[in-house]
Amino acid sequence: MRIIAIITFLGVLCTTTYSFGNTAMYARVSSHTTIKGGVHLKGATRAGRDTTRKDTTTADSAVAILPPKNTIAKRLESKTNFVDPVKLSTFPAVSLQQYLKGEAAGVYVSEPSGEPGTVQNMFIHGTSQPLLSAREAYATQPLIVLDGVELVSEHPYAFDIQQYQYNRIGPATNTLATINMANIESVQVLKGLDATGIYGPKGANGVIVLTSKGASTKRRITFDSYAGVITPNSVTTINGSFENKFRRQFYNKYTSNGAFSDSDTYPLFLSDSLNNAFYGPSNWNDLYYNSQAIYSVNASISGGDERANFNFQLGDTKSGGVADKTKLDRYNARFLLNMKPLDWFTFSAMVSANTLLRDRNKNVRDRLAQVNYIPDLSTPLAPNKDRYAEYLSQFNNGFDKNKSNLVNGYVKFGIDLGKFKFVTSFDVDYNEGYRDIFYPRTLMQTTNYASNYFGYNQRTGINNIATYDYQINADNKFNFTVGNLFQFDFYRYTYAYAYKGSNDFIKLNLINSDPSKTDPNSPDYYLLPTVFKKQLVYKFLDKTKNNQVAFYGKADYSFKDKYTLSLLLRADGSSNQQPTDRWFYSPVLSAGWDLKKDLLEDAKSLSELNLHASVGRMGRYENFDNYAQGPQYTAFIGFTGNLITPGYDGLGSLTRPYTAGYVPYNLKWAYTDQASLGLDAAFLNKRLYLSLNAYYKHDKNMLLGVPSAAEYGYTSVIQNGMAIRNTGIDATISGVIFPSENKFSWTSSININLNHNTLTALPGGLNQIVIGDKLLQVGKSVDSYWLLTNQGIYNTDAEVPTVGGKKMTYNGIVMKTGDPRWQDVNGDNQITNADRTLKGHALPTVAGGWSNDIGYKKWTLSLNFYYNIGRQLLNQDMANRFDFYNREGVNDINSVKEITFWEKRGDYSKYPIYNPSSSVNPYQVNQDLFLENASFIKLRTVSLGYDLTEKMKKKFSTIHKFYIYGSVNNVFTLTKYTGQDPELADYTGYDTGYGMQIPRTYILGVKLDF
Repeated sequence: MRIIAIITFLGVLCTTTYSFGNTAMYARVSSHTTIKGGVHLKGATRAGRDTTRKDTTTADSAVAILPPKNTIAKRLESKTNFVDPVKLSTFPAVSLQQYLKGEAAGVYVSEPSGEPGTVQNMFIHGTSQPLLSAREAYATQPLIVLDGVELVSEHPYAFDIQQYQYNRIGPATNTLATINMANIESVQVLKGLDATGIYGPKGANGVIVLTSKGASTKRRITFDSYAGVITPNSVTTINGSFENKFRRQFYNKYTSNGAFSDSDTYPLFLSDSLNNAFYGPSNWNDLYYNSQAIYSVNASISGGDERANFNFQLGDTKSGGVADKTKLDRYNARFLLNMKPLDWFTFSAMVSANTLLRDRNKNVRDRLAQVNYIPDLSTPLAPNKDRYAEYLSQFNNGFDKNKSNLVNGYVKFGIDLGKFKFVTSFDVDYNEGYRDIFYPRTLMQTTNYASNYFGYNQRTGINNIATYDYQINADNKFNFTVGNLFQFDFYRYTYAYAYKGSNDFIKLNLINSDPSKTDPNSPDYYLLPTVFKKQLVYKFLDKTKNNQVAFYGKADYSFKDKYTLSLLLRADGSSNQQPTDRWFYSPVLSAGWDLKKDLLEDAKSLSELNLHASVGRMGRYENFDNYAQGPQYTAFIGFTGNLITPGYDGLGSLTRPYTAGYVPYNLKWAYTDQASLGLDAAFLNKRLYLSLNAYYKHDKNMLLGVPSAAEYGYTSVIQNGMAIRNTGIDATISGVIFPSENKFSWTSSININLNHNTLTALPGGLNQIVIGDKLLQVGKSVDSYWLLTNQGIYNTDAEVPTVGGKKMTYNGIVMKTGDPRWQDVNGDNQITNADRTLKGHALPTVAGGWSNDIGYKKWTLSLNFYYNIGRQLLNQDMANRFDFYNREGVNDINSVKEITFWEKRGDYSKYPIYNPSSSVNPYQVNQDLFLENASFIKLRTVSLGYDLTEKMKKKFSTIHKFYIYGSVNNVFTLTKYTGQDPELADYTGYDTGYGMQIPRTYILGVKLDF
């Protein structure tokens, strides 16, 4: 109902008034006026070869609420790293993260699965926090601004009630999958505080500004479509015979009777070689992997005159995964109306509505984590196609429905009195998700399961901005800006699940059934809550909200159009900060120097040369409300058998959050200190562009739980004081090798980011702290792994080192034949955590992209590469494979074997044959035995197109553009990594083997404009 109300409200505004305007940010100082440190990706190919259509839907004559132009600050913006959004739209992506991968220096995208619609992460200039959980990943994401509306994403607070945190409850769909590049006119990636400062604390991790296509004063119709097919990569399947031979080498080496103990029995599914289900054909992949058809259709119409105009867009996109019949369907619509009733007054209203329908995977692990029920795992799924088909057929007796609705819009008023301009806007972004599940008892060992989820995330904001241009004389110019922001975020979900329904034939929403249906003879009697026993129905609800208020002022000065200076002062108040420290005050200073105009005006080979620098401080927005009030109580409500609800005599009660950490008073704002120094140069009549930007980003005073005294009952105390420094260089080189005036043309562009992070401080002056399997040590990288160093194997007991008559031990266990030879770093003849060292990086130290556009007459050929260097992964998939002894027959979520268990991955020959029954856990993943170089270069796209515009104009004079193309995407990957695609690991750097293949895609498309 909330989404219907919002649509109705915005629809009434649009239909009862005229509107105008469409640029990315009207209620703030435009990124056009602040982007010295940002990458501006707008309508042009590399090296400045402008291909922006002069008759686009945002014609200059169209009415629009444009951000007040600031020609002074505009001189600070970087002019390189141009990417054409039209070109991006030919890539069949389903999320903004996929579009931007490798397209801008300093942006790293983590795509841990090729399953469409799954959550992905972006990091601009590294991570500002140790990535310990989904909370930190959420807190390090850049701000996304679409048509001036700051988008809200799905809050991770629901993870607090989950024991298994693989996926958030609910649809867990990537909300940025609504971004349709066919409707986007410009993309800007803003990085330094000189560019992001105007967005305040929520932009401290960087800002990505998207602008949709706008209205026109003439009728304009566009049509953009592609259709194609996705195909899986070939795989090598195995069966029981292969697995038996693999395991037997361990049994034969370390036992005399084929068993490690009298109580040990060989797995039943491998014990009978005549069992055709496991030893027969391993053809399960015929059902699991599949090719799927995909398509996208987008159309828009715009028109009007200088006083009133409109734009209306519709789109339908179907994307698929190459496994488990996963898919994502997207439907979107956008309506913009513009009006200029008076020469000095303008008005604009826009509403965008989107729906995402997602078919998820059928992974056993994800299903069991959802229901929090672990059945007997001694017999895995069989690799036989017929047996696997029987398993899949059981899902037909249930359902898993995922749906997300997303709406955003704005209402804007603008006043233009010449030198003085004022814009005010009301913005809304709202998304809601539904997930309804029913698993029959045949999937749950006689126990069926049902659950219902509804949740929404909402952001509303009021923005005001006023600017004034003041010119003393031709040499001295000023621009003054003042503004304020009121922003309100609200997140809520309701969730319920139940076990042991009376049968598998009733698949309605039984959790919210009507208790008034008490007559057994009533046709609605089945709606009684007794269908699911009251004792086995569990309900949860939660909400969180935060508010932000900001006031800012900005002054820009220019002297002789050669020197520019900009100063931003900002005050931000947040409800998520404690009452004693609600406000944070931020200064940002930036400057530019036009060296070409000032010193080298006569240098003909030099077209442009600009030096720019910035320094500033900005608060970091605290996304979680549980720190705002100091010491607190909690209900600790959670899944059955895990987190409990404390009670007395059957009544619920509150307790201190002992396991979550003690929250003291006087917690302060975290903040970021940033500085940058950049140089932009153009040579040879702008045929060669070079952009270099060195940056320093130091995030300080961040919160972290540190160990507390046991007598207080808390596991930790939350304190300020953690600091992480990221330093690096962004570089972009773009060149026109052969200009477009020739029949043959070639432009090439490469972008590079080098980033290094260092933990510079911990709360309380600590030098190091252990959190889970991570060590945070001052002076070291926060994305490094804490590992034992593997040096081989002890082939005999005599090889085990002896000191003072005592054999080397591992955590007190004497090491023996068949145990790993781990390095004793501190020389105490004991292998403990003290011998673990920090190695490798979960995030790449060098990342970027390389693109080439080749033209011949009306033909165009594009090749785009994407690369990561200096990244390592822990191959947990192989660690699990070799650790079969400890995982076999154990009813634990980590012992689940998916159907992909019967797929051969990795290099088996590189691992020693340890004694799998050893108490030292020889195949534990946290050792450098499983640490692998995951650097790669990927040919991401090969695209060939032909421009039919001139030929079609002869028949249809109204056609402005007619372009057809075909492309192959995800062509090949060059890497030394022995696992799957090295991209298929999340921000933790652990390759669990659950990442679904990123598909190879073949498409044919057309772009039509008339």
